[in-house]
Amino acid sequence: MILCIETATGVCSAALCDEQGVISVLDAPPGMSHAAQLTVIIRRLLADASITAGGLDAVAVSKGPGSYTGLRIGVSVAKGIAYGAGIPLIGINTLLAMCYGYLSINPLADSPDVLLCPMIDARRMEVYNALLRPDGTFVRDTSADIIDESSFREVLEKKQIVFFGSGADKCKNIIRHPNAVFYDSFSLSASYLHVPSVNAVKGRQFEDVAYFEPYYLKEFIATTPKKLFP
Repeated sequence: MILCIETATGVCSAALCDEQGVISVLDAPPGMSHAAQLTVIIRRLLADASITAGGLDAVAVSKGPGSYTGLRIGVSVAKGIAYGAGIPLIGINTLLAMCYGYLSINPLADSPDVLLCPMIDARRMEVYNALLRPDGTFVRDTSADIIDESSFREVLEKKQIVFFGSGADKCKNIIRHPNAVFYDSFSLSASYLHVPSVNAVKGRQFEDVAYFEPYYLKEFIATTPKKLFP
């Protein structure tokens, strides 16, 4: 039994999974802060399943890239549960989880001519992204890129790319190519951590609870709020 936690974007959710599939999932109410809601939905999830943290085999968390604050909250809670319950901690690349989430909605044959490009909105025209095959292996590692008309052009000349996620929404009018396909209305869920988390347990790919940190990809840049009045 694995507890999965997702806080990398504006969506905050938790799910219970086992080797067979997703048992249950809970999303926080829209607009509510991750800090206020995450532990609440985890307690409810465990209570509904009549299980305690000590009865879990592992806790998995979406480690990034994504929202700096959201990642810190999710990883902190996951580390606390792992340490307190004495269970392994699993860190899952958020873009990899998105890839498995897309495939759970849109099953895709393992075609050598199709790649998946999960995207998370960073700011302005920058997005966190990666290119993956339908089997979940990376063709291009996670990066933060400023998108323009030439982005992905070289790959698009040879393969079809499916773009999805919050970052893809702002790129559809910029990346124009017959091989560029945009999937709308994709939202992250903790349930999408299911397959990579089970694979991590089987491969005993666990994190060091004491030293594990979110995968921020970029340094956090603090901004000073503008004054409303002179």
